Amino acid sequence: MRLRMLVTGAAGQLGYDVVKSLEAAGHHVLGCDREQMNITDQQQCTDQIEAFQPDVIVHCAAFTAVDQAETDIDTAFAINAAGTRNITAAAEKLKAKLVYISTDYVFDGTGDTPYQEYDIPNPQSVYGKSKLAGEQLVQSLSTRWFIIRTSWVFGSHGSNFVRTMLGLMTERPQLQVVHDQKGSPTYTVDLAQLVAELAVSEKYGMYHASNAGSCTWYEFAQAIAEEAKKQGFFQAAAHSAQIIPCTTSQFPRPAPRPAYSVMDHLGIRMNGLQSMRPWREALIAFLHELYTKKVN
Repeated sequence: MRLRMLVTGAAGQLGYDVVKSLEAAGHHVLGCDREQMNITDQQQCTDQIEAFQPDVIVHCAAFTAVDQAETDIDTAFAINAAGTRNITAAAEKLKAKLVYISTDYVFDGTGDTPYQEYDIPNPQSVYGKSKLAGEQLVQSLSTRWFIIRTSWVFGSHGSNFVRTMLGLMTERPQLQVVHDQKGSPTYTVDLAQLVAELAVSEKYGMYHASNAGSCTWYEFAQAIAEEAKKQGFFQAAAHSAQIIPCTTSQFPRPAPRPAYSVMDHLGIRMNGLQSMRPWREALIAFLHELYTKKVN
């Protein structure tokens, strides 16, 4: 079935792969970034969406500067809450399905068992609060919604932890990486495939989506170093960075991070959807994608 799909935040890390995934599935896709549609302008959203007449809107656009949000509160809420309201209201006018991408930051991170979709959110950061506000607006304004909470996202079309580590490992003799924050890494290519699968279904509701398994940032960094070395990213002489574990308190940031935000994929299992592969397999695939681009 060929559907009309509109993707916000199409130039972003996830949006880019969502557009590719939807196009590969044969849909008619309109990718919009801030140059094409300012989501904080309600009239512009309405006009653009009514002109395209989408069957589905995948709303990836967001204010994701987690630390900046602590002082730029109005902008975070203007984009993540009011912008989401504008997209949702326009979608509902056309009875279009809406897929909203949310985050593990809606939880306080004080738990020690994987978070399920129906656990009570308690965001501690402005970013988390603004994304939860977006969730609430989607649920109250749309009749055909999917909310996908994800975490620790990495992909080839944007900055992320994996890319940062790859750069720093060749520049510094030592790297300190926090070992007291645990979560679930997510490869954008895998998440985009889930988005494409959900978008054509009627399996509405809340989903937690990440690659299988969990790790600390320190364990993630170690895996990046090991797998990148295998794939030939480093010359022997250049790869000398020693990765050292540290605590969150040794690496203070303006926005609080959830100490524990491992995802349980109850919604995926409950609806008979394909689970995403283990995070280390996804990391290897991502590094292969990066290395292929590098050598070509």
